[in-house]
Amino acid sequence: MTAKIAYDEIEVGTVLPAQTFPVTRATLVRYAGASGDFNPIHWNEKFAKEVGLPDVIAHGMFTMAEAIRVVTDWVGDPGAVVEYGVRFTKPVVVPNDDQGALIEVSGKIGAKLDDNTVRVDLTAMSAGQKVLGMSRAVVRLA
Repeated sequence: MTAKIAYDEIEVGTVLPAQTFPVTRATLVRYAGASGDFNPIHWNEKFAKEVGLPDVIAHGMFTMAEAIRVVTDWVGDPGAVVEYGVRFTKPVVVPNDDQGALIEVSGKIGAKLDDNTVRVDLTAMSAGQKVLGMSRAVVRLA
């Protein structure tokens, strides 16, 4: 599968469709099982608070994975992402209720690069706070 977006048709500033991703405690348990990361800060409220966190927090790599979905859904091919990196700025706090937390992700084309690639700048927010900084992906387009 190749990217369905043509490099020549994209301009710097093009906005990708924003998405919101729900995160519950059950989501964190499933992710822990898939990733093998059973750190108690991701499931044990008492432990999380004892180490100075406000509550259980989502795995950083889970948050990072949810954010890149905005890019992969837009481009139509996860293999088109040739580089991706973030800085973790704030944790996604996941309360023990039926609502959980939301990760709100938006993106835009920050630069057109060589070899039919573009840099996508992502913004990931939760509870009004930026949870990822310097979140950028390089994507090869058609």
